[in-house]
Amino acid sequence: MRLITFLLLSVFSLSAWADKPLPPNLQPLPEPPALDATDSVDEPEVNITKQTEQTVEEFRAGGKLYMIKVTPKNGPPYYLVDDQGDGKFARQNTLDSGFRPPRWVLFRF
Repeated sequence: MRLITFLLLSVFSLSAWADKPLPPNLQPLPEPPALDATDSVDEPEVNITKQTEQTVEEFRAGGKLYMIKVTPKNGPPYYLVDDQGDGKFARQNTLDSGFRPPRWVLFRF
């Protein structure tokens, strides 16, 4: 019985919503601007060099080298990162900064 009542109310509400007239002064939306290939998108340039014992990926932003990822043939990858922008690279085993924000339980379900 509840299902039938729910379906009838749904049909009536849909028919009432469909009967709303549209305002007479509507205008179509303008076309979005075309994406130009020369537009600068903040994507890094990546150069991949495969050697016999390792693969080296160089990441550049604006033509400046800021990170190197070295993946040895046998072993985990490591990163050389220029933190200060002075051209001196420091080795990091992961890109995890170690920052852990505090977390609290607000709700439990």
